[in-house]
Amino acid sequence: MPFVRPDVQMLLDMLAAQPGPQLSQISPAEGRMMMLGMTQMLERPRGELAVIEHLTIPGEDPIPARLYRPATGNSAGPVLVYFHGGGWVIGDLDTHDPLCAEIARQLDMTVVSVDYRLAPEATFPSATEDCIATAHWLDDSPPEIGHAITGLILAGDSAGGNLAAAVSRELAGTLDVPILAQWLIYPATDMTATEGSMAEFADGYLLTADSMAWFHDHYMTGADDKRTHPWASPLHAETLAGLPPTLVFTCGLDPLRDQGRAYAAKLIQAGVRTTFREAAGQIHGCFTLRQGIPSAHDDLIDCIADLKALLRP
Repeated sequence: MPFVRPDVQMLLDMLAAQPGPQLSQISPAEGRMMMLGMTQMLERPRGELAVIEHLTIPGEDPIPARLYRPATGNSAGPVLVYFHGGGWVIGDLDTHDPLCAEIARQLDMTVVSVDYRLAPEATFPSATEDCIATAHWLDDSPPEIGHAITGLILAGDSAGGNLAAAVSRELAGTLDVPILAQWLIYPATDMTATEGSMAEFADGYLLTADSMAWFHDHYMTGADDKRTHPWASPLHAETLAGLPPTLVFTCGLDPLRDQGRAYAAKLIQAGVRTTFREAAGQIHGCFTLRQGIPSAHDDLIDCIADLKALLRP
């Protein structure tokens, strides 16, 4: 049996005792409500910040976003762009609100959380296009941010980690402001994965193989032949050379664990400055479940320390 942290086991036991259908058995709209309800119950409160504002970013459709600033001054500085998780189908600004606020506080940095289009209403590659549009918009230091932008950090969890990886590879070296780093949190990097951790943790550890198939089927409708496209599966990119310094965080009980490990290894092989951290006994999605899994907050703080070190000249 794999090692499971005591607080993780308590949460898994509680969830297993709850009646009702699995995510893969319900509609996307119901899945969105399920995720929001889970995070409202199991995530920490947001806490206070100097500035929290709603933004609208121009794209194919207007892209809602949320700005987090720990201070009211207008000194130039970098911005961390956050792409939320949820399999490209569920999740939104509210499910990741406490997490983005905590990142802003701990880094003492502006964070912009992006509400990209979701499937099945908008399928591949709509989410990636919205995230690329966001990076281009921030490249111009829009006045809505409140200060000049000196660089971008692209970050996200799960599907958001996939998006951060795809945008980093697409835009590295092409913007006026540099992409200083990417932070990939239990990222989805290979839509073709079926073995290893995907089989070992297929059921019983919150994220399931059935849920991943449900996500992929909704997101890739009409694009099944593109599952190895670098925007869908960054691990299948021909090269990762030239990417910014990268922090990859994986969880020991996650179906996506092995593809995160493989992506970190491929980055290192390509000569990319890479920090890899894995949380033993931890499950996918833990950063938005920190009230239910107290040890996940420690994992987050450790990741932020890694990111600070990666950002040092």
